[in-house]
Amino acid sequence: MKILAIIPARYGSTRFPGKPLIDIAGKTMIQRVVERVQACKAIHDVLVATDDDRIFEHVSSLGVHCIMTSPNHPSGTDRCLEAYQLSGMKAEAIINVQGDEPFVATSQLEALAALITKQDVSIATLAKKITDINTLLDPSKVKVVLNAHMQAVYFSRQAIPFVRSADPSEWLEKHTFYKHLGLYAYKPETLEALCALAPSSLEIAESLEQLRWLENGYSIDVAITEIETPAIDTPEDLQGIEKFI
Repeated sequence: MKILAIIPARYGSTRFPGKPLIDIAGKTMIQRVVERVQACKAIHDVLVATDDDRIFEHVSSLGVHCIMTSPNHPSGTDRCLEAYQLSGMKAEAIINVQGDEPFVATSQLEALAALITKQDVSIATLAKKITDINTLLDPSKVKVVLNAHMQAVYFSRQAIPFVRSADPSEWLEKHTFYKHLGLYAYKPETLEALCALAPSSLEIAESLEQLRWLENGYSIDVAITEIETPAIDTPEDLQGIEKFI
């Protein structure tokens, strides 16, 4: 199955404008993302989707396919679809790799690729077991509840389920909780259908677009990873990043 990775890279981030072009130990962030994706043998081609001439010129200078997209997309998912349609490229599956994940692991991409190539899987994503109480109770960290078939039941900023018999400080001892990692894979026809859906009440309440998909009856299959690499959301996230490298 031919798999295409699309990397949305928007210049005008509210918290960190221009972050795809920031220097991280001698390479731009977007270059690092591209190189990590290219290292995954399960992925056959890479496409960057941007709304900025500076990013377009830089990515093109690296010899990587880049597509200019509308600056008005509400999410990276919509930007991925436009880039795919404009590129004329054909794929049987698409992996959406966030442009602020310069250290995305090859094993994570391989897990997504293995899942989305299954005939009965139309959307795939990743989750990691939560091992510290701060992550569990932090509303900025999205949690996912899974069913017995490793499909998402619900995503929330709250810790779900509520463990009635214990104090929150003891919840990790009573139940296995999972953090959602924002990497997605889709069949192309599913991606097109998702972008045609109107925002849903659950999505608006939690500000999580994947709830729109669940609310409209789509199944999201989940692979478990033991790896979580640092994303760059703010200038403060750069502190200590060279040590990580």
